[in-house]
Amino acid sequence: MLDGVYLTLLIGPLELPMPAPLPLSEALESVQVTAARDSSGFQIVFSLAKLSVLQTMLAVGTLDPMVTRIVVVATTRGIPTVISDGVVTNHEISPSSEPGQSKLTLTGSDLSVLMDLTEEKVSYIAMPDSAILEMMIAKYAMYGIVPVVVPPLADSPRNPSDGSISQTSTDLNFIKQLAGNCGYTFYVEPGPAPLTSVAYFGPDVRLPIPQPALSVNSDWATNCDSLSFSLNGLSKQTTVITILDPVERKYPIPIPLPSIDVLNPPLGARPTLPAKLRYADDVSNLTAEAALQRAYGLMREGANAVTGSGSLSVSRYGNILRSRMLVGVRGAGVTYDGMYYVESVTHDIKRGEYKQSFSVSRDGLVSQIPVVMS
Repeated sequence: MLDGVYLTLLIGPLELPMPAPLPLSEALESVQVTAARDSSGFQIVFSLAKLSVLQTMLAVGTLDPMVTRIVVVATTRGIPTVISDGVVTNHEISPSSEPGQSKLTLTGSDLSVLMDLTEEKVSYIAMPDSAILEMMIAKYAMYGIVPVVVPPLADSPRNPSDGSISQTSTDLNFIKQLAGNCGYTFYVEPGPAPLTSVAYFGPDVRLPIPQPALSVNSDWATNCDSLSFSLNGLSKQTTVITILDPVERKYPIPIPLPSIDVLNPPLGARPTLPAKLRYADDVSNLTAEAALQRAYGLMREGANAVTGSGSLSVSRYGNILRSRMLVGVRGAGVTYDGMYYVESVTHDIKRGEYKQSFSVSRDGLVSQIPVVMS
């Protein structure tokens, strides 16, 4: 495709998709992949001629939703990057009387959609959350999903006399419920190798190895087509939890929580002050361990007040920007330069063109580091 960027498409059954046949590759028009903090999805468009091999594949069910898996690998500078590994959830055809204008569009989600198909009714007795998660995610090992589970702060086996924890929803909803209770995040990240994915359950830790810097207003060094920032003064809040006194458990004790994630300190030297005050009403009756986990989750809910969005060309940037990682910004001025967390990235790929739009965030203004390296 683009000079220096090559696209590889694997398509087929859920367990083992194969490299796309030549007629399918020649019919490919565009690929769009969106990778956000909690999930990702894709949309792939093919030209659909009357005698195309795609017509046969549609007729025999090769491209049916929920049984077709598509893996997209982009190779730049000789380094392959799996940008999408997911399941087709919908296909749509758009016939046209104009020659070459009929389209087939495949839309899909990442492999976590397979965890959201069947509601389960299961009770887990005397098991810590980490063991429950390991056992639950292991059911999807046939799809190349490897669990990476970071035990919560208070992760101990439950006393059978205190009852058990029950699941009455799909695996995905239950996992997200556990993640919300302890302030963790859960997502399925494609790669690093094709046909493998990582199911991550743990704190939203920002990887300390930054990606190449985004440069604006820097003459020949500029590598972004556009980039803008905003500061929302209403996004930060202070949460007050109420616990009962540890002796008689009768008298409420209010405890304000700082709006900061202890595992992700602010990336700006001048943190934004909270403007809102709210009270959490679901903590006082919890056990000490559960209250600790809930308090940590509430601390993480302090939003990043500084957000940014922009677009770039991969050929000019020289790399593929990835979500859920850090990236530096240069040329935006002393107030907004520095490190940011990449919230989401959308890949737009066509023949001869590979562009990305992205959103970044952080808490605080003014960079904490003197120089942003390229």
